Amino acid sequence: MSTSTVPPSGNAVRAANAAWVGSALEYYDFFIYGTSAALVFGKVFFSNSSGLTATLLAIATYGVGYLARPVGALFFGHFGDRLGRKQVLLWTVGGMGAATFLIGCLPGYAQIGAVAPALLVLLRLLQGFAAGGEQAGASSLTLEHAPANRRAFFTSFTLVGTQGGQILATAVFLPIAALPSESLLSWGWRIPFWLSAVVVVVALVIRSKTEETPVFQREAERGLIRRAPLGELFRGHWRAVVRVMFAALISTPSTVFTVYALSYGVNQVGLSSSALLWVGVLANVAALFSIPLWGRLSDRVGRKPVFIGGSIGIAFAMLGYLWSISTGNYVLIFVSGILMFGVVYTATSAVWPSFYNEMFPASVRLSGVAFGTQIGFAVSGFIPTIAAAVAGDSSLAWLIVSGIVALVCLINIAAVATGRETYRVPTESLGLTTPAVDRTAGLASPTS
Repeated sequence: MSTSTVPPSGNAVRAANAAWVGSALEYYDFFIYGTSAALVFGKVFFSNSSGLTATLLAIATYGVGYLARPVGALFFGHFGDRLGRKQVLLWTVGGMGAATFLIGCLPGYAQIGAVAPALLVLLRLLQGFAAGGEQAGASSLTLEHAPANRRAFFTSFTLVGTQGGQILATAVFLPIAALPSESLLSWGWRIPFWLSAVVVVVALVIRSKTEETPVFQREAERGLIRRAPLGELFRGHWRAVVRVMFAALISTPSTVFTVYALSYGVNQVGLSSSALLWVGVLANVAALFSIPLWGRLSDRVGRKPVFIGGSIGIAFAMLGYLWSISTGNYVLIFVSGILMFGVVYTATSAVWPSFYNEMFPASVRLSGVAFGTQIGFAVSGFIPTIAAAVAGDSSLAWLIVSGIVALVCLINIAAVATGRETYRVPTESLGLTTPAVDRTAGLASPTS
């Protein structure tokens, strides 16, 4: 890539901002849902059940949203590669916001019986459908605007947005969780869902002002837009899709940290929900700073060393965090939680938005990343439920779940290690079997 074709730095920044705000909304929505599933939904929507059964049913609805993600990935991936990245990002943010707001309007089981959990599942599926194209679209948009030698840095802001969304969600939920039980279960839990409307408006405004990527525009001008990008994807790039599926299982530590650890600490160990929520807040604050730093390191030394190193670290860090919860020692919990989620886990979060996108050519990029990641995310979304069922109320539940996370990390490491290193491949040659230009030639100098 010659320096003359490097996208202007202002466009890269605007794209990163658009990705940030959309991911913030997505993970605000999903975090308040996960927190509510762990603390509230068992009593509101499954009050006909009791104890561990109600908790498992509530957590299972969290996983249900991941079932719709691959369907959404196919839908939004197709149109993102046909109509452009920007259009899809407006659709995804609107769909997620509408579903989240409506969840806050639902009556509980005591009011309408079994219809209540049925409607909850339906809206959760809509959330997942919209989310199916969100991060892939945001990261594709950002990567295609970014200078070639800073792709990981700019695309890492897609995941910085996830941390921002979780911080915002936790900040909203902390005072709600402190309400008296009667108020919390009747109206308090609804407020975070209704407040999502504010984030939706902000996201729509920012994204409407973001330009389509020069990469997609060039494809359109040259008549290279495929009528059926999914057909090309599965014919010529199925190996990359499978690799992304297995690599994307690395989202498991996030779902275990967000849902299982919270439920385990509160319901089995008897810890304060507010204290564990604060662990999440501080870990996410740390992640805001560590993710861009890991991204910059990846631009210098490669995607694979940072990704694999993070995966190895996660296996040990999660063991330490869940063990600390089992001890009930709040100092250990805070230190290990911030280290695991705010520092170690973010090495993988910083790299995957660029690494996955760099496996595919522009013609099928959004489709490939969306479908591959969402299959992996779908499996990860159910692991908290599986972990809770397998570990049960055993005194060694922390060790059992840590073992499950370690196994997932090994699968991720195998997928990443056998992939092609892409950090020095020019943007126009990404995903091509025979690059048109030398892989190390013409990398852009940073201009911002």
